[in-house]
Amino acid sequence: MKKVLTVMIFLALSAVIPAVPTAIGKTGKASAKSDEIAVKEYIFEEEDDETSAAGSYRVLNCSSGVVSEVSVRDYVIGAVAAEMPASFEEEALKAQAVAAHTYAERQREIQKKSPDPALGNADFSDDPNKYQGFFTNEMIHHYFGENYDIHYKKIAAAVDEVLPYIMVYEDEPIIAAFHSMSSGKTESAENVWGAAVEYLVPTDSEADMEAPGYIEETEIDEQFVKTRLERVFEGIKLEEDPEKWLVIKKKSPSGTVLTAEAGGIEVTGGEIRETFGLRSADFTVSCKDGKIIFTTRGYGHGVGMSQYGANYMAQQGSTWREILEHYYSKAEIVGVS
Repeated sequence: MKKVLTVMIFLALSAVIPAVPTAIGKTGKASAKSDEIAVKEYIFEEEDDETSAAGSYRVLNCSSGVVSEVSVRDYVIGAVAAEMPASFEEEALKAQAVAAHTYAERQREIQKKSPDPALGNADFSDDPNKYQGFFTNEMIHHYFGENYDIHYKKIAAAVDEVLPYIMVYEDEPIIAAFHSMSSGKTESAENVWGAAVEYLVPTDSEADMEAPGYIEETEIDEQFVKTRLERVFEGIKLEEDPEKWLVIKKKSPSGTVLTAEAGGIEVTGGEIRETFGLRSADFTVSCKDGKIIFTTRGYGHGVGMSQYGANYMAQQGSTWREILEHYYSKAEIVGVS
């Protein structure tokens, strides 16, 4: 698929990047969901806050500013509905539900330990650019329309089967990162967020290469690319030849652009991805007829579970446990009360 971008696309840049469950460092800009790599020093504590029931989460509605108490079940259903197509296989939906539940448990504990003033007394918000996506039942109704009953029943059944489970590593809820599709092999957390995580390492996901939208070309006017690079990267000095504006220097084995040179400045693929709203940081660059052409592979940051990969595994007969064990190596699936 090819798309031609205009200046207006950047007004909604964040909307084209899937939500990431509590990231662990920096991608291209500081607003990327940040847990500030508290992986090793974070302590998972018992629930001791009497203002929130253990069976619910406090969710800030960004539009109204109202904090609502949402049951764990309703939250996980709403997160799965927002994050994964209802048409996907049931075992894939179950895997997504465990990831969503794990994310929420981890984020609630992080908020208890180090409260974010912007959340007030909430555990997290419904902003998919900072936290994982979440639909209220009313939003699910609107989203599925006349197919609400069928899709809701399917998602709810998947959630009910796995609601007692989350994933942990060394007795702490894991960073349950997920993305739409990898470039054929998932990426390490270290290459994307700058810090290694034992259970977020490269994993084969070759089926992603057959997923819709796996390869996409994004064309942008040369002048706009020039203006954007000069605005985002301070001190950049671009030559007259557009072919030399952005030169890829190093890629990871999974395909992520680790370093590139832009006007004498070293940048990362993540920074370029966010600067131009690309589907992934696995890209090549070319020039033609006054356009800069970015050809991307995959969709999302590439860390953790590939949703299309999970769906393919489910189609081949894998269970939700097998899916999670494949994408989150070394993590343990445990029961919660």
